[in-house]
Amino acid sequence: MTTKVRLTAAERGVEVLEAAVQAFGASGYEGTKTDEIARLAGVSQPYVIRLFGTKQQLFLAAVQSVCDRIEQIFREAAEESPELRTLGHNYERLLAEPELLLVLLHGFSASRDPAIGDAVRERFGRIYSLVRELTGASPTEAREFLATGMLLTVMSAMQVIGPDAASLPWAEELTSTLGDAK
Repeated sequence: MTTKVRLTAAERGVEVLEAAVQAFGASGYEGTKTDEIARLAGVSQPYVIRLFGTKQQLFLAAVQSVCDRIEQIFREAAEESPELRTLGHNYERLLAEPELLLVLLHGFSASRDPAIGDAVRERFGRIYSLVRELTGASPTEAREFLATGMLLTVMSAMQVIGPDAASLPWAEELTSTLGDAK
């Protein structure tokens, strides 16, 4: 007989947030129901609401979590070598977690909602500033770096790069032009 280990509210909150990233990545803000997140996390829907308040607050927590992960990956890269190239190589770690990039894209598209838009703009600005701070990149270099990252993010969403990517000549050609940028 196995005994079930009881999780703390904080541990359960982490599980719910991970489920939210999966669900929002798959269906977006509008297309995701808190019932679905609760089911993925193995908790009740009222418990999800008790932990996060509203679906919007849960979505914002998911976006914050994704941005925290991006910043963490960039900081780890900069410890190795504070260059844009190193940050770009570490971006490949994000390509292995496509749900993170999808949540980011859904955050951009849900930015018409004032609360979501304010949070997404603030976090994207922080990522921009972090890239400049870690690497000493000029505004133009940081823009080019982020533009390449957005291209990779969109290509990941289209599943033409990353895990289980469709092999398409145009995507392979485009990716080959990135060289050290990817």
